[in-house]
Amino acid sequence: MLTFMMAWAFVLLPLPWMLRWLLPPAVRDQPAVQVPFGDRLQTASKGNLANAVLPKRDLKHLFFILVWGSVVVALARPQWIEPPVTKDKPTRDLLLLVDLSGSMQEEDFTNEAGEKVDRLSAVKDVVGDFLANRKGDRVGLVVFGDAPFLQAPFSTDLDIAKRLLNETAVGMAGPQTALGDAIGLGISLFENSDAPTKTLIALTDGNDTKSQVPPVEAARIAQQRDIRIYTVAIGDAETVGEDKIDEISLREVAEETDGKFFFAADRAELKNIYAELDKLETKKVDVVSFRPRRDLYFWPLAFALLCSALDKGFVVLRSRRVHAVSTDTAGVRVLASTGKLEVIQR
Repeated sequence: MLTFMMAWAFVLLPLPWMLRWLLPPAVRDQPAVQVPFGDRLQTASKGNLANAVLPKRDLKHLFFILVWGSVVVALARPQWIEPPVTKDKPTRDLLLLVDLSGSMQEEDFTNEAGEKVDRLSAVKDVVGDFLANRKGDRVGLVVFGDAPFLQAPFSTDLDIAKRLLNETAVGMAGPQTALGDAIGLGISLFENSDAPTKTLIALTDGNDTKSQVPPVEAARIAQQRDIRIYTVAIGDAETVGEDKIDEISLREVAEETDGKFFFAADRAELKNIYAELDKLETKKVDVVSFRPRRDLYFWPLAFALLCSALDKGFVVLRSRRVHAVSTDTAGVRVLASTGKLEVIQR
């Protein structure tokens, strides 16, 4: 679509004609040559004088109109507006904390084919589907065992987050569980976030055995930073020892931040949990739209330059054609350069 950023410039179009009307040129009726036989000279050279006008008035007037009109159009700054370009602006930063401790290799889950798989494989399957539905969010991934590690920074490229999740392996972060430290790392990652909503989903199958900061204390700090935590416990609720799930601590972590606690004993329950999380954390996308503009002022300026060059070119061509216009019988020559009469001595 064509538009003009400075459309008011078109009011300048009649300016030259208004100036000519308000300030007409001064006219002097003064003879160039005084001779006693002036009447005969004027009659003899009348045709030559008419042909000596450079260039013809109508053509010169046309070139002036074209040049002035093009300059005014360029001053109005024509622009071509491209079709709108839209971009989704993330309104939520979502951080996943995934437990990679040794107990995650227990094969007490089944996949869609009904085959026995370890807990981490089930998590990868379900969380991968969950990520596919989070378009519009920035997603990050932290894995933890003896210590937490950033696996994927916040990004809207969900395929990258899913691929980096699939590259994780049990024990790569250590055999124990440091959930509190993982929450602490998550809080530090949110410090540079300007998203209006910050959500953290922590998934673990055991209790905290390695953290320097207890999970509940870390959750209190998260609550002060407006970070909501959802905790997901997976595995066997009857497990004892270090691998026993600490439901009390996980509930307290979620409640401290107005989140929610979930427990999944099998893949079906885990999938339902992430489906419910998808409902709780409804996606909201701000769409930023803009229309690129391309300036076109150089086209009318180029046309004005071309018209001016053509005008001068016609002058040169015509001056060569009528150079030193013919001498009449009265001994008078019309000069092509000035249009004046010159008396020739014979």
